[in-house]
Amino acid sequence: MTTAKAGKVEFVIITGLSGAGRTEALHAFEDLGYFCIDNLPPALIPKVAELVATPGSPKNKVALATDVRGGHFFDALWESLRELKTSQVEYRIVFLDADTPTIVKRFKETRRRHPLAKGGDIMEGVERERALLSEIKEAADIVIDTTDLTGQNLKQKVAAGFRPGVFTTSLAITVMSFGYKYGLPMDADIILDVRFLPNPYYVDRLRPLTGQDKKVKNYVLERPATATFLKKTESLLTFLLPKYAQEGKTHFALALGCTGGRHRSVALAEVVFEFLQKRNYNVILRHRDVDRDNQAYEGNK
Repeated sequence: MTTAKAGKVEFVIITGLSGAGRTEALHAFEDLGYFCIDNLPPALIPKVAELVATPGSPKNKVALATDVRGGHFFDALWESLRELKTSQVEYRIVFLDADTPTIVKRFKETRRRHPLAKGGDIMEGVERERALLSEIKEAADIVIDTTDLTGQNLKQKVAAGFRPGVFTTSLAITVMSFGYKYGLPMDADIILDVRFLPNPYYVDRLRPLTGQDKKVKNYVLERPATATFLKKTESLLTFLLPKYAQEGKTHFALALGCTGGRHRSVALAEVVFEFLQKRNYNVILRHRDVDRDNQAYEGNK
């Protein structure tokens, strides 16, 4: 392999749990102009790298979806990654994850058989696969939890991390709001608890609204404690984000949580998102739980 040429190739390896959205992620890379290959045996990864590194090859951005559900494939993947490093091929690993109930639900809805489900026990198959993939998850550059993501959300996540553009750094940032009563976001690097602030839920006129509404936002932001919190948070991010970028981190997720993920965390996530946008960071905003209780609020009107 011609190492000088190989180093210029953008090489992405997509893997993760079956049912976590690997095919949808591959489609997102297609939309970004990557040459995509699905279900590639790991042993063939170095061969693909060699082909696209050939002088005159029209393809310099490649995304491969591969499967490491069996021991043979797992061993072959590690060997292929060693070959890429030896050949000076720069690559990034994207690992797609989701919680077990979500994976089970997806398989039941599609009526597909989980590849590791012995006797049709989907949950057992998911847990076996999760254990098998734990090591490659640790080695991944980007871990995306698709538990609460729609197909469009997943495309946004991929685009934030890989689309070309003029940004302060190549670091892709996700700012999300969430509700503690629905569980912690698995893919967050830093979680900030904003439940110390007065809760708009207990104000009758604000309860049906969200942190995206001006009245709720004003209620949250007018607190002296909020101003102090935002000042310290912005100072922390100003310090941390360049450090992460220097160390080669490609994705950073900041999660702000309140009780239900509808009022306080939403309002503050919007402010932090705008702060990072103004500083030309590659950032997306996601409100994980903002609509969870919407029907209940509507019914109480």
